[in-house]
Amino acid sequence: MRFKILVIDDEPILRESLDVALKTLGHNVIIAGTGEEGLELFSKESPDLVLLDHWLPGINGDEVLQKVKERDPEIPVIIMTAQGSIELAVNSMKMGAFDFMVKPFDLDQIESLVKKGLERVHLKKEVEWLRSQYQERFRSGGIIGVSQKMKEVLGLAEKVAQSLDTTLLIEGETGTGKELLAEYIHFLSPRSSFPFIPINCGAIPKDLFESELFGYEKGAFTGALEKGKMGKVEAADKGTLFLDEVGELPPSAQVKVLRVLEEKEYFKVGGVEKKKADVRIIAATNKDLESEVKKGNFRDDLYFRLNVVKLYIPPVRERKEDILPLFRFFIDRFNEQFKKRFSQISKEAEEDILSYPWPGNIRELRNTVERIVLLEKGDTILRKHLSFLVEKEGQVQERAEFKPHLPSGGIVLDEVEKQYILEALKVKKGNKLQAAKMLGISRSALLYRMGKYGIKNLG
Repeated sequence: MRFKILVIDDEPILRESLDVALKTLGHNVIIAGTGEEGLELFSKESPDLVLLDHWLPGINGDEVLQKVKERDPEIPVIIMTAQGSIELAVNSMKMGAFDFMVKPFDLDQIESLVKKGLERVHLKKEVEWLRSQYQERFRSGGIIGVSQKMKEVLGLAEKVAQSLDTTLLIEGETGTGKELLAEYIHFLSPRSSFPFIPINCGAIPKDLFESELFGYEKGAFTGALEKGKMGKVEAADKGTLFLDEVGELPPSAQVKVLRVLEEKEYFKVGGVEKKKADVRIIAATNKDLESEVKKGNFRDDLYFRLNVVKLYIPPVRERKEDILPLFRFFIDRFNEQFKKRFSQISKEAEEDILSYPWPGNIRELRNTVERIVLLEKGDTILRKHLSFLVEKEGQVQERAEFKPHLPSGGIVLDEVEKQYILEALKVKKGNKLQAAKMLGISRSALLYRMGKYGIKNLG
């Protein structure tokens, strides 16, 4: 990465030497001979780092440092000082300087200190970029909360987010936005500068789960990578680990997740060295975990440890006030993506949207809007555009409660899931990532299910 460095020094030979040396290292260099000139260039050029001579004609280095720090408290300033002025340089560091160099200095010393200062700048830029990505994701109602029920959920989420380590359990039907809420909590938390790492506990074969979660050492088992592998816990260091579909955790993995929660440590598969787990865990499930505990499918101690704070996201049918705002939000998103200009929803279409039970929740609503905006023309969503949602004669039926039709011979759920996967792959022309998004699962989950049902690559 190319950075901009401001050099403020009254010695022409030293200025020229630094100019050449820093340009050799690949940076843009701005030169000033006085403190006044340096401050003017600082305001005009917004450099990433400043090399500042302590002794300057006119305003001295301390005054320049003070004014620079007033304008940008985070910028690294390296003080350059003569042998007899080390005490003054140390005082400058107390004023906010990053470090100091004693003249004369060599190129290696300059390179080392500048590199250290710019690493801080690089980290700051990464954090700012990460925050901008979250802000983009959550701007203008990335989580829609018009209804009182959702306002209560978001209010509690914002309070709990301030904690560094408090474990959360998010419950709700499939498609209600549990991962999005977990990301939102991470974004608001003290850990937001570090990774948010999701893992779908139901999408990974049981015999591979522990190596995915904890990683493994070299030679841990037949077929292991030569260098070993980093697990999700390690990848989430100092950040947040999101355990989606936590009710699907294998019993052996439940014990080890409990250890991470209680002891903040773990072992890689095949490893003997304890690893520290500095992570916050947020879990989510569409199952009734309390019922699973009673059945013996889920450990009660893990359930209680996960269930420190519980957040329940109600299904869309229970918060109808959110439906039209969600619909309009996705219209705007897909207008931008597909270069369309839908701006209105007809009265009849609004009635149909509100009367439909949305069994697939926000995921189904999102996919509905994507299909309409992609396939239809004009600026208004009409009743006819919603005809694919209903069972007969292309008319939306008003239903107070969703009652799916079950054939007398029964149905095979695996076959239904297989058909949905085939249809998604067909719509997305074999693109597995896009098909997975349409189905609301991860790409790895889709590949697992394709293997399970013997579905070959399409496209």
